[in-house]
Amino acid sequence: MSVRREEAMAAFGRLLDIMDDLRAKCPWDREQTFESLRHLTVEETYELADALAAGDLKETQKELGDLFLHLVFYAKLGSEVGAFDVVDVLEGISAKLIHRHPHIYGDVRADDADAVKANWEAIKLKEGKKSVLEGVPKSLPALIKANRLQDKVKGVGFDWPNKAEVWAKVEEELGEFRAAEEQGDSAAMESELGDVFFSLVNYARHAGVDPDLALSRANTKFQTRFEAMERLAAADGKAPSDLDLAAWETYWNRVKLTER
Repeated sequence: MSVRREEAMAAFGRLLDIMDDLRAKCPWDREQTFESLRHLTVEETYELADALAAGDLKETQKELGDLFLHLVFYAKLGSEVGAFDVVDVLEGISAKLIHRHPHIYGDVRADDADAVKANWEAIKLKEGKKSVLEGVPKSLPALIKANRLQDKVKGVGFDWPNKAEVWAKVEEELGEFRAAEEQGDSAAMESELGDVFFSLVNYARHAGVDPDLALSRANTKFQTRFEAMERLAAADGKAPSDLDLAAWETYWNRVKLTER
């Protein structure tokens, strides 16, 4: 065992001790339940996602700590009602990882990541899962969920063989959306636009692009540019409401020039 491993074990033990103290002595921590922590955990997860998207490792370290706290908190709550404790949680995930990695801990062969995924999904079905899509959270953001669904079914061979066919599907769905739009059928437009988005996510996956990260960075880029436009307008003594589209376009191009 390395010195760092020993330090890690000691640090984890310290966190468990602190959790015990907080639960016993802090009025706020004593009041928390599984339900009250849920939305806070979602918030912390998004803060970690933001740090990862920004490539900010210092902030990532901080947010990982916050998430660790939540995991330990849930384990503490579980122990208090006799459902599970932190040992059960850690032993459970360790056993699952060993069982689902027979190419490491058994005699199954998997030469690439796709083979590993296929084995993983096959093992899950043998464990009693009724569908390879079982376990995909219902409340996942739609863009992430689309990517996850597609990746899951790929593991059992349900996938387009190449990017060209996926792009053809994107164009097909765009045509169907336009047709629905021309007919003024709002319900069909919603359905077809959903298919367009789903197909674009599929193409992004085939192109090796994380669609959620791509859109997140596009959002950040747009927000940064627009705020820069507002500053330029303010420097010219103009309020946003004073500008027409042509003026906005001028400021937009000025901001883009500063990015080169």
